[in-house]
Amino acid sequence: MKTKILVGLGLLLLLPSMAMAQPYQVSVSQFVEHPALDAVLNGLRDYLAEREIPVIYKVHNAQANMATAGQIAGQIMGENPDMIVAIATPTAQAVAQALRKAPHMRRTPFLFTAITDPVAAGLVRDLNRPGKNITGVSDRLPLEQHLNMVRRFFPDLKRLGLLYNAGEANSKATVAGIRAIGEKRGFAVVEATVSKSSDVYQAAQSLIGKVDAVFVPTDNTVVSALESALKVCIQHRVALFCADVDSVKRGAVAAMGFDYYQHGRQTGAMAERIFKGADPGIMPVESQKELELHLNLNFARQMGVAVPPAIVETADKIYR
Repeated sequence: MKTKILVGLGLLLLLPSMAMAQPYQVSVSQFVEHPALDAVLNGLRDYLAEREIPVIYKVHNAQANMATAGQIAGQIMGENPDMIVAIATPTAQAVAQALRKAPHMRRTPFLFTAITDPVAAGLVRDLNRPGKNITGVSDRLPLEQHLNMVRRFFPDLKRLGLLYNAGEANSKATVAGIRAIGEKRGFAVVEATVSKSSDVYQAAQSLIGKVDAVFVPTDNTVVSALESALKVCIQHRVALFCADVDSVKRGAVAAMGFDYYQHGRQTGAMAERIFKGADPGIMPVESQKELELHLNLNFARQMGVAVPPAIVETADKIYR
């Protein structure tokens, strides 16, 4: 009998801690599967797991389809999670729009990540005080540094091709910035746009003979079909550069970009603070400051690019 009483008391004592250990329900909307965005999700998960924060994830992927992103956002409203995480601008915009129509979700924390320009995307009005229930991590490109990298390969650059989806707000903001820098530095920008991943090959073809090099920003549609652009650039020996370092291992000549796994961990750290009671509306939008230079010598040779020794010496990671 004593044993039974002790066990009963033990269970009663455990009940509060068991209740506290109930896992958080997190709904994730990711725009498309590609290494950079996958790395963000992995970084988020790993960080929270290492901090022993119990989370049950419902991960949705729009496969680069804007209509599907909208449908997923509506589905998430019905899941009534403890937190929403949106990876990439189109899915974040879709979630924000769905939240406006779901009064029961307006207090649910909404954390975005891998967003180039949250203000231009209409997600927040002020990066330092986003307001409502939303904040996140931006991967806004330090464009001057990216173009300095391209100019190290091509000091006499006259025409830079840009391959992107004109329907992605992040890409439009980036291209506008590159266009402005080109006007100051004396090189022209030649644009080739896509609306879906199957357009990438033809868009890359349209740049051949018109540009000295091609640059792909953090554009989810193009990056998801990067191999199509690489095939064209190898065939015609035109250098292709990217803004995300994960694309270098796939074949881009070089990138001066973020480690998106660390980007995800930074997002996880923000999620932890929110779970512990922080108000996302007064948490400033964060960004990564440190960039890495990744270089692919094998694909540089295939594209006919002579890599200056000084670039090899300063690269953080080299694929041979």
